[in-house]
Amino acid sequence: MKTRLLTAAIALPIIIASIIAPLWLPDAVWAFVVIAAFALAAGLFEFYSLTKKLELKADAAVGYISAAVLFCAFVVDAPAKAPDLLLLALALFTAFLLITQAFRFTKDFTKMLTGVGVTLLGVVYVAFLGGFLVAIRVGFETPAGLSTDLLAYFFLVIFGSDAGAYFAGRAFGKHKLAPAISPGKTVEGLIGGLLAAAGFAALSTWWFFPELPYQWSMPLAMVLAAVGVLGDLTESSIKRGSGAKDAASILPGHGGLLDRLDSLLFGAPILYYFARFYFS
Repeated sequence: MKTRLLTAAIALPIIIASIIAPLWLPDAVWAFVVIAAFALAAGLFEFYSLTKKLELKADAAVGYISAAVLFCAFVVDAPAKAPDLLLLALALFTAFLLITQAFRFTKDFTKMLTGVGVTLLGVVYVAFLGGFLVAIRVGFETPAGLSTDLLAYFFLVIFGSDAGAYFAGRAFGKHKLAPAISPGKTVEGLIGGLLAAAGFAALSTWWFFPELPYQWSMPLAMVLAAVGVLGDLTESSIKRGSGAKDAASILPGHGGLLDRLDSLLFGAPILYYFARFYFS
């Protein structure tokens, strides 16, 4: 527990600084983009490492190249400014992957489909979904500071929900939520996490985000928290399938970066498109 808290005490200030720094230094917007690039690359590496435990032959080189192309598309906010570019990147990635794997598995074609599947899944799961975090950072310039407010709201809600679920589960947890996937999660913890998410959303509206009123910020937060739990359970099932407790050990007390990204990946596209429609 002490190691977990120490890691959080070091990592959280860095994340917070990368989010709020552009309020005073406009060019600091790229600090978050750099951190996101590192986190997503590490998350993709961890995903492919998990597949290796099952002897699934992902083509990591193709995966990293494709993830880098997708990441660049998100850096220019392709979902809003050039959606055709994003679709083109996905189409080219799919075609390139299938062609390269057709030549890669000439000695044993029976493994081609699983190789294609895990390579594709890794890129879509980590790089594509995670890329919306970058699009949120670079894609909302007006009103001034909107991207900062959105990211601050998002991380406050997700981390607050995780904390609420943890403490509620420890104090009141009796009914298992999904014991076959994650024995530690409880229904009481889920309820505590949803309530905490709504509370932190209300705090966000009052504190720094009045442009997102309570009637929107609180329900949205509960949706993001619920989806975050589903993301956590999804990643837990992947780890169970590969026989691993954590995706990696890069973050002492927390596991790997994929273990921290799991509750963010599913929520990032939801927040992005909500903001795109709400603030347009």
